[in-house]
Amino acid sequence: MQDWDMVIHNVHLATMEHGYGELLDAAIAVKDGRIAWFGPGDELPASSAVLQDGQGCWLTPGLIDCHTHIVHAGNRSDEFEARLNGASYEDISRAGGGIMSTVRATRAASDDELLRQSLPRVLALLAEGVTTLEIKSGYGLDTDSEAKMLRVARRIGEQLPVSVRTTFLGAHALPPEYAGRADAYIELLCAQMLPRLASDGLVDAVDAFCERIGFTPAQTELVFAAAHALNLPVKLHAEQLSDLGGAALVASYGGLSADHLEFLSEEGIAAMAQHGTVAVLLPGAYYFLREVRQPPVIALRAAGVPMAVSTDCNPGTSPMTSLLLAMNMACTLWRLTPQEALAGATCHAARALGLQHETGSLVVGKRADFALWRIARPADLAYALGLNPCAGVVHGGVWRAPVVSLPD
Repeated sequence: MQDWDMVIHNVHLATMEHGYGELLDAAIAVKDGRIAWFGPGDELPASSAVLQDGQGCWLTPGLIDCHTHIVHAGNRSDEFEARLNGASYEDISRAGGGIMSTVRATRAASDDELLRQSLPRVLALLAEGVTTLEIKSGYGLDTDSEAKMLRVARRIGEQLPVSVRTTFLGAHALPPEYAGRADAYIELLCAQMLPRLASDGLVDAVDAFCERIGFTPAQTELVFAAAHALNLPVKLHAEQLSDLGGAALVASYGGLSADHLEFLSEEGIAAMAQHGTVAVLLPGAYYFLREVRQPPVIALRAAGVPMAVSTDCNPGTSPMTSLLLAMNMACTLWRLTPQEALAGATCHAARALGLQHETGSLVVGKRADFALWRIARPADLAYALGLNPCAGVVHGGVWRAPVVSLPD
């Protein structure tokens, strides 16, 4: 008689170990928030746990949104209109809009107000089976405001049933008080901002925006060196608007991921493959900005680079709060297979956060993070537009309904 806490039977499993895997007519058991056993339903051992009937649904690992800017104040619908009238992303940024518009709103918001504005976006993701969420800073650009964003991100993980990983993105844009003094800002970031935020326990990883309208490779490397001195992993917004060699740079630091990658070169792909750096594909920004250059999916696939898929939820270039829609876009726009898209939102997304040994696939000993789906086959998750077939979620071994209420 097994002393388990939960057993779900009459389910089909998409295990996602090694990228995919199916087990029909199965069962899965949980003990102390971890996967204790899974296998064919007719081999289920006797247990003291009450059986929960999965009603023939598919059960996948909980979804993982591995690249978001979901904590922010305000919105930028005015810029959406401007782009429809011909303005480019760079035009808006240079005119004082873009990231700086959100910086002003985020700096002005209190912790509680920032949390209030951010929670509905998070709840939308949780309703679609998301159990792990990355949240970046980068709309504060001074020590206190960056700390505020990261505190709010931590509060989201405390108040809602989701695991939150925080990423310090102080090198997102140049704050107005440092106009024309990018090197001085990077020096401040490396010597003061990052060490303080890390010592306060607010930082799980470090990111930067390496681009013509962001920071140079040399400045980015200084940020990476500071992160490594604090034993923090790195990742990078790379090759979104041009090829500055950012993917190869982050790979050389053993980076978790390189993200966007529309202008990724063969050299960048080779470096990522060599160092195990995940390619995080962000179709929402590609779609919203009406870009035409696609990331080199065929070459990434051929090189064996893991491809994650994420919403890139942010107010300016991807106001998307549906990971299922991001999966569909990755398939329709860039020809990922539905299996690749699901791997991109589970096992490869976990690797992009350094959590591959904790979550992202159904493996005995990993955290019991599941999503239950009323679908005929796993490909349905990337197929339907606007349909949410999530029937239930398990996070850390605790069952919940898909829809989560706002905390009091």
